[in-house]
Amino acid sequence: MWELSQDQPWWTFVIRAAVVFGFVLLLLRISGKRQIGQMTPFDLVLLLLISNAVQNSMNGGDNTITAGVILAATLMGIDAGLGWLAFRSRKVEQLLEGRPVILIHGGKIDHRALAEVQMTQHDLQAAIRAAGHTGPEEIRYAVLETNGHVSVIPLEKSDSGGDNQVPAAKH
Repeated sequence: MWELSQDQPWWTFVIRAAVVFGFVLLLLRISGKRQIGQMTPFDLVLLLLISNAVQNSMNGGDNTITAGVILAATLMGIDAGLGWLAFRSRKVEQLLEGRPVILIHGGKIDHRALAEVQMTQHDLQAAIRAAGHTGPEEIRYAVLETNGHVSVIPLEKSDSGGDNQVPAAKH
């Protein structure tokens, strides 16, 4: 139960975990922010199946508790190490997390940006409604953040030609 199998030294688990972690991280980065930040039931099932699919490649058939502990510690260590590197280096942070993307500017939807992040207009409209607005014409900026959340900054009445003008001074 605790004893590792004789055909694999402990450090092979560390290497296997690091390789699989890097590969799955790459796949998730390629899939885009929307899928990670706004997980649907389909996305959750996919993530669970990926974790099951890569399990054997990490443990190499060794189902001992020791192998599991080594793998878990390795994955947590890699995560902590990458977090520390991202904190210390702006380039590493951008590589791991990406950059925010402006989806609406001045009431106009940037369709190229939507396509780049693989976000539908329906998803964008839902984010606008969740922020308490009815459409893009009410929005100064909508930004897809690196965590997958859409930040919405509304237009002010003075921006849209409203009557928030300062009255002329009387002489």
